[in-house]
Amino acid sequence: MSSNFIPNPSLRGTDPIDALRLIRSENVGPMTFFHLVKFCGSVKKALEMAPDISRRGGRKRAITIASKAEAEREYNAILKFGAQVLLYGEEGYPRLLQFIPDAPPVLTIRGHTHLFSHTKLVGMVGARNASANGCMFAKKLANDLGAAGYITVSGLARGIDTAAHRGSLASGTVAIIGNGIDQVYPPENAALYDEIAATGAILSEQPFGGQPHARSFPGRNRIIAGMTLGTAVIEASLKSGSLITANYANDYGRDVFAVPGSPMDPRCHGTNKLLREGAMMVETARDIIANLTPMGTLPLAEPEMPMFSDSASAMPDEQTLEQARAALMVALSASPTQLDDLLTASGLTPHLMMAVLLELELAGKLERHPGGMVALRIGENAW
Repeated sequence: MSSNFIPNPSLRGTDPIDALRLIRSENVGPMTFFHLVKFCGSVKKALEMAPDISRRGGRKRAITIASKAEAEREYNAILKFGAQVLLYGEEGYPRLLQFIPDAPPVLTIRGHTHLFSHTKLVGMVGARNASANGCMFAKKLANDLGAAGYITVSGLARGIDTAAHRGSLASGTVAIIGNGIDQVYPPENAALYDEIAATGAILSEQPFGGQPHARSFPGRNRIIAGMTLGTAVIEASLKSGSLITANYANDYGRDVFAVPGSPMDPRCHGTNKLLREGAMMVETARDIIANLTPMGTLPLAEPEMPMFSDSASAMPDEQTLEQARAALMVALSASPTQLDDLLTASGLTPHLMMAVLLELELAGKLERHPGGMVALRIGENAW
């Protein structure tokens, strides 16, 4: 984790209905959400300004803002289900998750939120089509970590995830799911879901009632990596989602562990690759406990309340914006570029660049990449 990382503005005191409206609006993801809040000065102001900002980016039709009625329906359904809504920076929000740039603004939680303030959270992921030995190892590893006071965080998927949760039920386990908090996937884990809800915690950033989709699982993986001190990978192919989780952990400055496996087994090619690239080898829980970076050594600072002021929402005049758009479009490309490099190449001020990037994001012309990089979105849906 970079020591220069500045947490996003805290949403403490924000109306949860407003926060739900903004995050459920068209073209608004976690990073765009916080860029809007920083630029506009508040969530409420962002709801007012976002449609016009999207039109300034060249979109013929302004983005659709989720209605208050829709947000209220979702909020009430969450409460009726026995879950709760947590906003970024509020008490109970996973502490370590606050210190990644793409932290979820809104989380839905079922279970015991006190687990999120625990200082010893470890991610554990691996193959869905895991071997019997891999599952037994994951279950024992999670059990041994629990006996040593650690909480296992995984994704409730088949295979390694399921084994990790079962091994840590007694000590506390956290399941991050890629669908609505009320949905269970895979369906055969329904009983396990209920056990975790009773003794641990289940967490989702997806809308209530949302069905599982392949596009939502990378986001689920970033949460596993972001809320833990480190992630252990047990059996993973070269193109598995588990390697995506490990990459996120690296990006966030967290520890990565891997269990070595036979080169004859494709399920071990990914873990062996991680070891070649510098991941720490795991044979027992002691390997994780001895090498895990303590939370106290991470450069963490509490998120601050945003400055709500009229000056925060002041837009540059149209002529200035037009010149800034031209300069930035020359500097941007389909290849991811660091923001500092864009500032240098375009000659813009940070405020002007933020204004134009927000226009492009909301218009669907820009996409964010890991490491704080941005690129023009290519494809028929981008324009």
